[in-house]
Amino acid sequence: MILDRKWTLFAASLAVIFAFFILREHWQHALGLAPYLLLLACPLMHLFHGHGGHGHADHRIKADDIT
Repeated sequence: MILDRKWTLFAASLAVIFAFFILREHWQHALGLAPYLLLLACPLMHLFHGHGGHGHADHRIKADDIT
């Protein structure tokens, strides 16, 4: 379990360093892609966010609850 956490932290650190250097060298390209990434994020949010997540979709009032 601890070994997995260390590797996860190591991989996340490498990803942050890699992203920093890529964005530093290619900032204009990254800004050019920003509107397309925003448009891509919209349908992904609709697919994965809401509409029954975690079993909270059915909020009907039951007859036993009314007192």
